[in-house]
Amino acid sequence: MGIVAAFAVPHPPLIIPAVGQGRQSGIQKTIDAYEEVGRRIAKLAPQTIVVSTPHSVMYRDYNHISPGTHASGSFAQFGAPQARYEATYDQEFTGLLTQTCEHEGLAAGTDYERDAMLDHATMIPLHFIQKYYRDFRLVRIGLSGLSPADHYRLGMAVQKVANQLDRRVVYVASGDLSHKLTSSGPYGYAPDGPKFDQEICRIFTTGDFLGLLTMDHGFADRAAECGLRSFQIMAGALDGVPVKCVLLSHEGPFGVGYGVAAFTPTGPGPDDSRRFLQKYQEWHHQRMEQLKAHEDPLVGLARDALETYVRTHRRLQVPQGLPQELYTRRAGCFVSLKENGELRGCIGTIAPTQDSLAQEICNNAVSAGCHDPRFMPVHADELDELVYSVDVLGEPEPIQSQHELDPRRYGVIVSTPDGRRGLLLPDLDGIDTPAEQVRIAARKGGIDPDEDDVQLQRFQVVRHH
Repeated sequence: MGIVAAFAVPHPPLIIPAVGQGRQSGIQKTIDAYEEVGRRIAKLAPQTIVVSTPHSVMYRDYNHISPGTHASGSFAQFGAPQARYEATYDQEFTGLLTQTCEHEGLAAGTDYERDAMLDHATMIPLHFIQKYYRDFRLVRIGLSGLSPADHYRLGMAVQKVANQLDRRVVYVASGDLSHKLTSSGPYGYAPDGPKFDQEICRIFTTGDFLGLLTMDHGFADRAAECGLRSFQIMAGALDGVPVKCVLLSHEGPFGVGYGVAAFTPTGPGPDDSRRFLQKYQEWHHQRMEQLKAHEDPLVGLARDALETYVRTHRRLQVPQGLPQELYTRRAGCFVSLKENGELRGCIGTIAPTQDSLAQEICNNAVSAGCHDPRFMPVHADELDELVYSVDVLGEPEPIQSQHELDPRRYGVIVSTPDGRRGLLLPDLDGIDTPAEQVRIAARKGGIDPDEDDVQLQRFQVVRHH
């Protein structure tokens, strides 16, 4: 036994009749495909169904697995409290999965639960599954900011536990595709939105799960997706398994992509060509080496400064041989760090505070890695995984309204006469409008953008990678 099938499914709340109130007819293809998923699962008669969801408890560095004996939830937040769902958890599976993760060095388990209620991305699959089949226990897994490899390895742990317990297990990966397919949709349009959906549909049709792991994080962010990590865990649950792949439906009439796909094991023996973890690790290693080999001198200086401080607890002395302007110019700058595509630290100065731009970069690199209050200090074992960027700021200029902003060209500073101030850099993935820029910058400064006497400034940067 083990994993007998896997399904990728979306979670539009309006697909629930009590929520949709007739609007669900606009995604009839998705409904029909979901009904087929329910019927297929009933035929398979699994003892355990594992659901991964983007809307359960989510941490940057930990995949949460729901503890306890059972859970319930409703669609009250969507105006339909009468639409209620319940599930009994598979405690034995969850317990062994947690032990397996600990043994495998995976940051996953049942700790730190904040909300035990079932989320809508879990209840929507349950709606269609329970219509046809109820004799199963549930395992619910949340996503995290950890790497594609960690999500894939978590899926491998699911497969391992399914085999150890000799259970018939179905894996359900809940996740919507791009939320930016049309300008009339609730999240607007981004050119990468349709491209993201097209690529996911290709992967779901061909079974090329390596594409789920190597997908550019910025591309996924610009598409505003929520299912990629869920699909990565699913891919791991099918590690080494020969599968038949069927894209049952895809549509996006409301501006959000809904894809339904089925993956059915086709043979008793393993397929080593479908072991994607090592392939991903080799690809990732080559990519990181290429990034470091082609780093801008400013970025290389930031990397040296942080690595020196983390490894020796000493500040880097500015080396010789850098571009001359780094010794002679003074300017504010921001150093940003990313790990696994997620922000890991960002600290900067609006105006120069050091005698040279080189010293400014070194100071801000250490601050970004060790003193950003949003994150724990960077550990030595993280250094090889960090991707750096350095933004050198131009002189801020006052503007009268957000209509003078362009999120791709200008950063924004929102300030008040009492000294509160928030800044947002330009050309950030997922920030598409001046209103979003101002709102986020204001929040960072503890400012209500509708307050009287709010002042706006814009600035340009030269970004170094």
